[in-house]
Amino acid sequence: MLRYRIGRCLDAVAAPIRRILPHHVHREIDMVNGHVFSNVVRYSIPLILSGMLQLLYNMADVVVVGKFENPEAVAAVGATSSLITLMVNLFIGLSVGTSVLVAQFTGAGKYREVQDTVHTSITLSLVMGVLVGIFGLLMSHTFLVWMGTPEGNVLEGASLYMRIYFLGMPGNMLYNFGAAIMRSVGDTKRPLYYLTLAGVINIILNIVTVAFFGMGVAGVALATITSQYISAILVLLNLIRSHGSVHLDLKQLRIKARILGGIMKIGLPAGFSSVIFSISNVLIQSSINAFGANAMAGSASASQLENFVYTAMNSISQAALSFAGQNIGAQRYDRIAKIMRTCALVVTVTGIVLGALVTLLSEPLLHLFINEDTDPAAIADVIHNGQIRIAIICLPYFLDGLMEVFASMLRGMGSAIAPTLITVVGICGVRILWILTIFAVDHVLDILYLSYPVSWFLTAGTLFVCYLYVHKKLMRTVSAAPAAA
Repeated sequence: MLRYRIGRCLDAVAAPIRRILPHHVHREIDMVNGHVFSNVVRYSIPLILSGMLQLLYNMADVVVVGKFENPEAVAAVGATSSLITLMVNLFIGLSVGTSVLVAQFTGAGKYREVQDTVHTSITLSLVMGVLVGIFGLLMSHTFLVWMGTPEGNVLEGASLYMRIYFLGMPGNMLYNFGAAIMRSVGDTKRPLYYLTLAGVINIILNIVTVAFFGMGVAGVALATITSQYISAILVLLNLIRSHGSVHLDLKQLRIKARILGGIMKIGLPAGFSSVIFSISNVLIQSSINAFGANAMAGSASASQLENFVYTAMNSISQAALSFAGQNIGAQRYDRIAKIMRTCALVVTVTGIVLGALVTLLSEPLLHLFINEDTDPAAIADVIHNGQIRIAIICLPYFLDGLMEVFASMLRGMGSAIAPTLITVVGICGVRILWILTIFAVDHVLDILYLSYPVSWFLTAGTLFVCYLYVHKKLMRTVSAAPAAA
């Protein structure tokens, strides 16, 4: 009865807002039929733009504090990035489980199971958002101290930013799970529209809170969580208004054990894999912290630019995940190899082109993050440190893209454990070993950053071999099926 009353209240609140949203139209991409290359590109482009807009949240934070504050404020915001990613990636990784289940059930025409997955996923996202938010509020300062964040303004600013950021965690989780559901059925355009609106609001609020009210790090954090809640509400209302298989009925919000088990089976390994990435990045960030505020500011600014390259490639890997999942569900096994080749080609070209552009334009782009009234020597040092990172990481970033595509293909085909184990060893293991050996001998930033492309190359190669094995096993099983019958 209580759940019913809550649902009625939420429906009443949502009704006037839903009326401003467009009515349901068919925007879903057919992943099971048609030309693979054109459908992958159609799917990926809105997703790439969505990812880039989402990146504008944190980038706008860094740009605004860089222009109106000082390098210490930039270092404070930048110091939080790898730690925030570590603390939320396990749970965001569960949305991969949602994507695979929705894609496979849709491909198989099991629409009742799609409905169960939608309602379980949204409920799960809200529960996790609250739990992760509380954990982040309590532990942020402690973790930053453990990472060796410089005391004083940098530590205080980073701690304040993280505590405010984690107040927005329910909205963050809800958006990611809701968008994962929409993308799994081929709708990548509307998440783009919602992020466009939220991104514009975020930038406006950043400028207002920092430039006019002088709120500094607190202002950009408040702008970010406001934007997250706006995008989450729009995705939620879209699912409520949908008349298709992903329609959300607030009165039906509950967790079904069978569906939760399926999400966990695929999502937990994916989330654990993301956590491993994040642990290695936290270790690298701790090493960067030892070089001082200017090195931290340069690295933070460079990483904002690199993320635009990464999000484009990650979007293509999400295409691989959804296309593989739907074709496995529809038993169109003959299309799997073509999906892999197409996504590998697209991600390689995209990574090389974007990586080269960022590298060539690194100096003017890095100036976007710097207050030109700062001491010229400090500016030059920040730019130099940022260019070191970009030169070593951006050009070979396509290797990371290939790694993501191969892992997504394996997960879409139902293999969750293998890509996780390979990632644990190939990313975290190699980077930790690198820090303890090669970086310990030659303690310079260039050597530290080399751990990225080396770990990508080794992990991508191993994942590709694993994909070939799983695909061969799948095709052998299919060819043997008629004889068994």
